[in-house]
Amino acid sequence: MCLCRTRYPILLIHGTGFRDRKHLGYWGRIPKALEEHGAQVFFGGQDSWGSVEQNGMVLKRRVEEILAQTGSEKVHLIAHSKGGLEARYLVSSLGMAPYVASVTLIATPNRGSKTMDAIVRLPKWALGLAGWFINRWCRLLGDRDPNFCSACTQFTTAWAKAFNEANPDAPGVLYRSYAGAMRSFRSDCFMWWQNLVVGWMDGENDGLVSVESAAWTGFRGVWRGVGGRGVSHMDEVDARRRPLRYRGECHDIVDAYLHMVEELNKLGL
Repeated sequence: MCLCRTRYPILLIHGTGFRDRKHLGYWGRIPKALEEHGAQVFFGGQDSWGSVEQNGMVLKRRVEEILAQTGSEKVHLIAHSKGGLEARYLVSSLGMAPYVASVTLIATPNRGSKTMDAIVRLPKWALGLAGWFINRWCRLLGDRDPNFCSACTQFTTAWAKAFNEANPDAPGVLYRSYAGAMRSFRSDCFMWWQNLVVGWMDGENDGLVSVESAAWTGFRGVWRGVGGRGVSHMDEVDARRRPLRYRGECHDIVDAYLHMVEELNKLGL
């Protein structure tokens, strides 16, 4: 089947705290499904806790590699969570707009988080200590230049406002955005307490990113799953490697990705 055989290859850009790995990959069943339907799929390979600027440079080199390897003129960027900020920075600040056909943002904190505003007001020694441990652990896992404290700052509302002013949408690039929302803290046993905290501070959310923050240019709506179960930040990238079921109904996030790439194909991109 060739429903997803787009004119340009697809670069999947992961979010914070994870890396692209062959086994236990960030994107679950999604890459295989896209390839089975005709898409060319590549991965960003940026650090799990790198800053937007650091990871943006890694992604720029990755795009250049993909263009050289495939002979294509452009790529499509599909990015989850903080990876969406890095995709936007790549296009708007690193001069890569001529080489990007589209940017698809999934649960990206485009407007920051009031929850993170509160967290970064914690004593500097506490954040610094957490950063020291997390940075060391991330280096063991393969990060080249992790910067936990910097990455946390880049989730704040003040940083997001300045970032948005410095990185407007690039003319000639198609932008689309999606959000996810948990019905309640019971929707995901791994993200229940995050959903409660972010809900109190930021409103409806997927366990990490609010719907309000995720909505950006070309907003296509909120993923809610079936039967009111909701879709969590983990569900958005097929963390469970299976369809979501609720009272006999079924929702497979893989289908959402197939649809978004099929749409690019129909547009001739």
